[in-house]
Amino acid sequence: MGRGLWRKSVPAQVSREGLSSCPGSMALWRAYQRALTAHPWKVQVLTAGSLMGLGDVISQQLVERRGLWEHQTSRTLTMFSLGCGFVGPVVGGWYRVLDRLIPGTTKVDALKKMLLDQGGFAPCFLGCFLPLVGAVNGLSAQDNWAKLQRDYPDALITNYYLWPAVQLANFYLVPLHYRLAVVQCVAVIWNSYLSWKAHQL
Repeated sequence: MGRGLWRKSVPAQVSREGLSSCPGSMALWRAYQRALTAHPWKVQVLTAGSLMGLGDVISQQLVERRGLWEHQTSRTLTMFSLGCGFVGPVVGGWYRVLDRLIPGTTKVDALKKMLLDQGGFAPCFLGCFLPLVGAVNGLSAQDNWAKLQRDYPDALITNYYLWPAVQLANFYLVPLHYRLAVVQCVAVIWNSYLSWKAHQL
C-alpha cells in the first residue's frame, strides 16, 4: 500500500504534494488509505456502490433533467445496491483473478490484461448488468430479453470508446487495491450512461 497511487511514472511524493495544496483532500485521502488497508474488500465495494449511486444522480439530474422534486430516490438506491452487491464484488474479484492470470507489471502484461478484460470480461459484464437492472425494475423475462437485444450492442460499442485506454493505464500504473476505486471514479460518467441506458423502457 505504501507504493502510492501510481506505480511507475508518477512518484508517490508527487501525489502527496498535489494533495497537500488542499488539506481537506489530503486528510480525506489518508482516511481512505487507512480504511482501505484495514478493510480492503468492504471499502472497495462501498466505493463502487457510492459511485454507482452518484452516476444515477447525474443521469437523472443532468441527462434526464428530472429536477429535485421528480428525482427517483428508489432508483438511486437501487443503483447503489447494485454497485455494492454486484458491480463491486464482480469487478473487484475479476481484477484479483486477472492479476493471478497475468501477474507481471510490464507494458506487455498491461496490454494482455486490457485485451482479456475488454475482450472477455466487458461483454459478459454488460450482458449480466443490463438484464439484472431490468429484473430489479420488474420487467418480464420477455421484455427484459427484448430490451437486452435493443440496448446491448450500443452499450458495448460505447464501452469500447472509453474503457480500453482507461484500463491500459489502470493495469500499468495503478496498484491492485486501487484499481476498482480508480475505475469507479472514471466510471461516474459511464455509470450515468449505464443508468440512463438501463432505465430506458
